[in-house]
Amino acid sequence: MQDKLSLMIPGPTPVPERVLLAMGRHPIGHRSADFQKIVKRTTQQLQWLHQTKGDVLVITGSGTAAMEAGIINVLSKGDTVLCGDNGKFGERWVKLAKAYGLNVQVIQAEWGQPLDPEAFRAALEADTAKAIKAVILTHSETSTGVINDLQTIASHVKAHGTALCIADCVTSLGACNVPMEEWGIDVIGSGSQKGYMMPPGLAFVAMSDRAWEACKHSDLPKFYLDLAKYRKSAHADSNPFTPAINLYFALEAALEMMQAEGLEKIFARHARHRAAAQAGMKAIGLPLYAAEGCGSPAITAVAPEGIDAEAMRKAVKEKFDILLAGGQDHLKGKVFRIGHLGFVCDRDVLTAVAAIEATLQDLGLHKGSAGAGVAACAAALAKG
Repeated sequence: MQDKLSLMIPGPTPVPERVLLAMGRHPIGHRSADFQKIVKRTTQQLQWLHQTKGDVLVITGSGTAAMEAGIINVLSKGDTVLCGDNGKFGERWVKLAKAYGLNVQVIQAEWGQPLDPEAFRAALEADTAKAIKAVILTHSETSTGVINDLQTIASHVKAHGTALCIADCVTSLGACNVPMEEWGIDVIGSGSQKGYMMPPGLAFVAMSDRAWEACKHSDLPKFYLDLAKYRKSAHADSNPFTPAINLYFALEAALEMMQAEGLEKIFARHARHRAAAQAGMKAIGLPLYAAEGCGSPAITAVAPEGIDAEAMRKAVKEKFDILLAGGQDHLKGKVFRIGHLGFVCDRDVLTAVAAIEATLQDLGLHKGSAGAGVAACAAALAKG
C-alpha cells in the first residue's frame, strides 16, 4: 500500500488533516487586515502555550534560526557564556556560540546522562565578577532522549542575578510543562515541526523583559534575525519580512487544537506515551539509552545490545511503513529512537511497539516472551 508511512520520529511529526487543509488555502496578502487578524490571534495563542504575557515572535525558518536569534539578540562580542552539552543539540549550542566569537565555558555530561544542575550552580556562584552573561542549554536533548532539569538550572541562573537563561525547547514545548515566567526563563526557542503538529518552516522565539533589556546593548551582527524588528512588527500585528503565510494558517489551526485539548491533558498524554514506549521496550528486553528517570516525553531512545539498530529500523520501515529515528554521530547503528511527540495517539505508540516486537521476532532477535512488549505497552496506556 502507498502513502501509509507513519512518522514516529522527533520531527517532522505527524500533521493533523485539519492543519493540512488550513495550509492548503489560497495565500492572502501579508500586509492585509485579514492577515493582521491571524497574527494577533496566533500571538495570543503562542503566549498561552509559552505561559507568558511577554513577546513570542515568529520567524520563517527552522528551530536553529530560533536558537541563533536567541543568542545574537541578547549577547555581545566576547561575552562569557555557560553552555550545557550532553548531546548533539548541546554541541550545536557550543558551535553556534563560538561562531559568534563568544567566550564559551562548557558543562558536559555523557550522552544519555542529564546535565547536573549542581555543576551550573557551582560555576555561577564562583562567578563573583558576574562575567557570565548567559547560561544556554537544551531542555529535551533529542539525540539521546534525555530531559534536562531546566527548572532547577533556571533557578540557579536567576540567583546569579546577571546571566540570562536561554533554552532550546524545540522538542519540549508542547510536550511537557515549560512555564516561561514561573521558571524565569529569558529566551525560549522552538520550531513548528515538533509539538506544534505542523510541517517545518516556522521558528518561535519568546523573550522576557530582561532579554529585551540585554537586546538594547547587543552588538552581534544581525539583520534578518534582528528580533527588535520582529517585536515592532508584532506589536502592529505584522511581520517585518514576507512570512510563510500558509504556515500561519496551519499555526492557527494547530494551536486551536492544542487549546481545545488543554495544556494539562497535552502534558499527560506525552507522559503516558513515554511510559508506554519505555515499558514496551523493557519488556522486549531492549535497554533504554537515557538514564533511568530522565527520559524525554517527546522521544524514547533505545540501545539494543547485539543488534544493528539501523538494520532493525530499515526492517520496520519496509515491513510496516513506520519510520523510526536512528542514532546520531557515534550512536549510529547503536541506537534507535521512537518519537511520540505532537499529533500522536495511543494507537500510534502501541502500533510502533508491536512493529518493533514483530520485527525482532522475524529476525530471531526477540529476547522476551512473545507479545510481552505489546502487553506492557497496553498496560501502561491503560494506567493513563
